[in-house]
Amino acid sequence: MIPIRRLSLLALGTAGSLALAACSQSSDDAAPPPAAASETPAAPATPASAEPSPANSTAPAGYTDGQGINEGYPDLTPATLTPEAERTEAGARNVLVSFARAVEMREYDQAWNMLSRQAGTKWTKAQFNELFHGLSDITVAVPDGRMEGAAGSSYYTSQATITATDADGRPIRIEGPIVLSRVNDVPGSTAEDRRWHIRSADFEWTH
Repeated sequence: MIPIRRLSLLALGTAGSLALAACSQSSDDAAPPPAAASETPAAPATPASAEPSPANSTAPAGYTDGQGINEGYPDLTPATLTPEAERTEAGARNVLVSFARAVEMREYDQAWNMLSRQAGTKWTKAQFNELFHGLSDITVAVPDGRMEGAAGSSYYTSQATITATDADGRPIRIEGPIVLSRVNDVPGSTAEDRRWHIRSADFEWTH
């Protein structure tokens, strides 16, 4: 049988389950509305590396060839968009693709910075890095997803697929939904609230 383990990036779990406690912003307490049973991802998965991301012009001291972990280069911080674009699917994908590229390039600290505020509080950088410990040859695909709204917030869901090689040289596949959220332009919301962040993911990990 193919071993399958649940990789839930939602709440700290038992040995077979990892967690991210990926709650949304402080004003974003409502869960995203459930999708209709007939809905499927809108497009085939596209490797994150197929879409461009911003890059620093100068590598930091100690940078080698990009094969290390958390070398801090290039800068994968999502590009700043106009407020109009930030409200749309383009704003969500701006963050999602940057997150996927950071995982591909093993820039896990940069990926962690794209989590929602509460997620980053409940899941430390060290714990997030441990999630990918020993993986190499990582490819992340994030197809076009589904935009939804509820209770003053917007949500974007994509069915992500991660393929990699583990420390024993075995191919692995990790797949499942990843949800981003932002607070809409409601009174009292901050600029940070109105940016998209990774809210949650619920992956299955197979060898």
